[in-house]
Amino acid sequence: MRAAMLAAAAAIVVVAAPAAARAETTGNVGVFSQYVLRGITNVPEDDDLTLQGGIDWTGETGFYLGYWGSTLSYRSAGAGSDGFENDFFAGYGGTAGRFNYSLGLIQYYYLNVDDSDLLEFSGSVAIGPATLGVEYLLQDGAWGNAGDAYWTLDYGTDLPGGFSFDATLGYYTYDDSDPARFGLETTTRSAFRHLDLSLSRAIGSTGAAMSLTYVLGGKDRVGTDQGDAVVFAVTYDFGL
Repeated sequence: MRAAMLAAAAAIVVVAAPAAARAETTGNVGVFSQYVLRGITNVPEDDDLTLQGGIDWTGETGFYLGYWGSTLSYRSAGAGSDGFENDFFAGYGGTAGRFNYSLGLIQYYYLNVDDSDLLEFSGSVAIGPATLGVEYLLQDGAWGNAGDAYWTLDYGTDLPGGFSFDATLGYYTYDDSDPARFGLETTTRSAFRHLDLSLSRAIGSTGAAMSLTYVLGGKDRVGTDQGDAVVFAVTYDFGL
């Protein structure tokens, strides 16, 4: 079993925009003080300076596809080897009345990490500044069982002075039907996973932004309490 109990995508929740008037391709790159995935603060995906980035395409009809990647390191768990996470995703996003919705798939492919190349379903529904999302694992692997579901509730708003605030509540429901193959222990069926509180601001007119996130840790699938953490990041979004 991997030193960290991953859920695999990263630091992103795949939520497509409603059907756009025209096709659009965008990119993003960022440097983070550490990579904390889905509230696992005790053994982060990268416990050192982390480079992340991706590319997203949204078509005129609402179909989307993209790629996202991140460096990995588990030195805090005593693992000497580094790795790299690759997330490939595709789906459809649209509107229904006042609601925006998205349905898609995420394929995870890891370099130098065993038994972690899994497929996950992604869905979300949003109204105004609030978004309810779920990632549902479709395969057994080193970081999860088929049937595991990661639920999120996100709220974002603009603040005075050009600042933005975002809060993400994460909750897990776990499946324990197939622990034998990968030795993935499960002692709880559901648990509060984390609460992320983020403050961000654009850096002048550079196109870059800086953010500070406080991660309030919950519990993992064996009931281990996760500590709190602070993550600082500088990111840059651009059109292609």
